[in-house]
Amino acid sequence: MTIRAWFPTLIYDAPLMASGGPAFSHELLAECRRIRAHDAEGRAWCRKNYPDGYTSYASMNRLQKGFSTFMALEKRVTRHVKTLARRLEMDLGEASLRMTTCWVNVMPRHAVHSLHFHPLSVVSGSYYVKTPRGCSRLRFEDPRLDRYMAAPPRRENGRPENRQHVTYPVEAGRVILFESWLRHEVASNTSASERVSISFNYEWA
Repeated sequence: MTIRAWFPTLIYDAPLMASGGPAFSHELLAECRRIRAHDAEGRAWCRKNYPDGYTSYASMNRLQKGFSTFMALEKRVTRHVKTLARRLEMDLGEASLRMTTCWVNVMPRHAVHSLHFHPLSVVSGSYYVKTPRGCSRLRFEDPRLDRYMAAPPRRENGRPENRQHVTYPVEAGRVILFESWLRHEVASNTSASERVSISFNYEWA
């Protein structure tokens, strides 16, 4: 008898930098706070659409084009994206994966990012700038879940590869990457401090 695992879903998790990460995160955190203070349009959007938190997604979502710290982040993240693309054996031809959008997320206590994916992108991810103790994790959903139909539930203590949801702890200085079609969410932040991340999308062009 032979049983093999096929159609894997890869999630990439690594330190952004081999050294100097805390200083870089400190610089980015100050920049994120300046952006939030400046972004009146984004704050107004969040009052209606994201009342417990702040994101620049709807207002300032190409930060890698105008801020030197985010330009530096793009260069460092792109190295990791290329590693993931090689592992996925993507045939990019003459094109490449390029960061097209990049935005700030600030989650104070009780803020939530509901289940979603990133359409029209290839690779998405987040760099974690500030992750206070007890802050919410990143949760991924099995992409086949809506096709299980009459299948029984899986055992809670089963092997990780058989689980229907996978939760990643988040840590300042680390980057998590995944293919953009993979649905994910962030539960309510139970920490008293703000959880700060920078998210981004890469397209094939």
